[in-house]
Amino acid sequence: MRLLFTLFILISQLAVANTAPFWGQTGHRVVGEVAQENIKNSTKRKIEKLLNGQSLAMVATYADEIKSDKRFRGFSPWHYVNFPFDKNYTDVTPSEDGDIVMGIEKCIAVIKDENASAEDKAFYLKLLIHFVGDLHQPLHVGRAEDKGGNDVQVQWFGKGSNLHRVWDSDMIDSYGMSYSELSENLPVYTKQQKKAITEGTLLDWVKESQAVAIKVYASAEVGEKLSYNYMYDNFDTVKVQLEKGGLRLAKILDEIF
Repeated sequence: MRLLFTLFILISQLAVANTAPFWGQTGHRVVGEVAQENIKNSTKRKIEKLLNGQSLAMVATYADEIKSDKRFRGFSPWHYVNFPFDKNYTDVTPSEDGDIVMGIEKCIAVIKDENASAEDKAFYLKLLIHFVGDLHQPLHVGRAEDKGGNDVQVQWFGKGSNLHRVWDSDMIDSYGMSYSELSENLPVYTKQQKKAITEGTLLDWVKESQAVAIKVYASAEVGEKLSYNYMYDNFDTVKVQLEKGGLRLAKILDEIF
């Protein structure tokens, strides 16, 4: 019986490990919540109708949830973009498989298309919410050769991780707040500051995230043991990126609807 109990515990732990957030779930929901709080009421009503009452935070993780379904494998490259740090996006040939810029533009086009079905509009709206969040996780605009930091192995509080995961979910999970608590404790900006954040084009935001990614790569070395000091030095950047993602998503949604 003791052996069976031990096996049960091990299997349970593996199950939990394999459901770790793919920003992670909390980060994406924060972006959705910030956008929900900043969109116009008319936009909110139209979105609620399209999503059958679901909130932006609720559907923010949808694009990750469908990754295991073979039918949606073609959308995987839409979560990121890689191009040399000394180049602009327009200086290189876009990937034939697509990227986050092409993905966001496609989502906007479908949602705006008067001939698109409500089902298609809802599907691409869910993707859009997620991809705008991804755009503001700096390592989604990272280096191709290390898969956006996924191959940069580090330790997080003594456990194996990688630089991408540290920024995707490790720091946010270690902070210990729910998405609603974290969204309520992000930086407070004035109307003028919010306006400045939402100015510019999609490509401006891509280049800005890439600039943050350069700093992220310089923040840790392969095999480094990261813990409290790393959180202290970098979590404010995480919060700023989440806030920017939400505010810019709100701007896009208001322009669409």
